This record gives sequence, C-alpha cells and structure tokens, in this order.
Amino acid sequence: QVQLVEFGGGLVQAGGSLRLSCIASGDTFSTSDVGWFRQAPGKEREFVAVTRYQRSTLYMSYHANSVKGRFTISRDNAKNTVYLQMNSLKPEDTAVYYCAAGSVNDFNYQVARMYDVWGQGTQVTVSS
Repeated sequence: QVQLVEFGGGLVQAGGSLRLSCIASGDTFSTSDVGWFRQAPGKEREFVAVTRYQRSTLYMSYHANSVKGRFTISRDNAKNTVYLQMNSLKPEDTAVYYCAAGSVNDFNYQVARMYDVWGQGTQVTVSS
C-alpha cells in the first residue's frame, strides 16, 4: 500500500510562491491517482488538484476553480513524488494541505472520502 509524506509548507507573504512535495512509498504509485486537498480552521476539507492515471505514461490533471491559473500539480514517478506549485498566494489559501492517493474517477475525484491513503499534512500560511 502507498504511504505518503508531505513537505514544503511554511509562511509566505501574499503574492509569493511555495512548492509542496508529496513523497510516496510503495510500488503502486505510478498507477495511483494522487490529489491535494486543504483544510482551513473551521472548514471542511477542500479539493485542490489531482493527477489521474490514464494508461501507460499518460496522466490527466484537474484543478479547483479557486486555484486554477495559480497552482499546478505535477508528478515525477522516478522520484515517487507529486508536486503542487503554488504561485500568487492569497491569505485565503492558508490551510493545512494534504496529499491523498486512491483510485477515483471523473465524477468523484473531488470527494475526499474516495481516497484511501492520506499524508499527515503540511501547514501553509499566507500573510497579508
């Protein structure tokens, strides 16, 4: 089974950038769908982005409307790592960011409970 660890969170000023990394262990990583979610205090866990396995070396990426054009998800299977590049950060992006792995489809990839494995989370704080 895949296990996940996130790195890269921190404190940044509004307009700045951070890159989060999700490092996986396990031999099924290359065929796993891997997503990023975030949870702010008092709010529900929210979908951010996902990289979905299609076939062979083909993957599709999807981003939430709230981050589209600012965040980019990517993966490096040779390093068992999924990245979330976050640019033009806003105070409302402040949250704990989690990566998650599972097998999802086009209708449920935004639903947190459809993912089987979760990392411990990394805090991102954006100051105004």
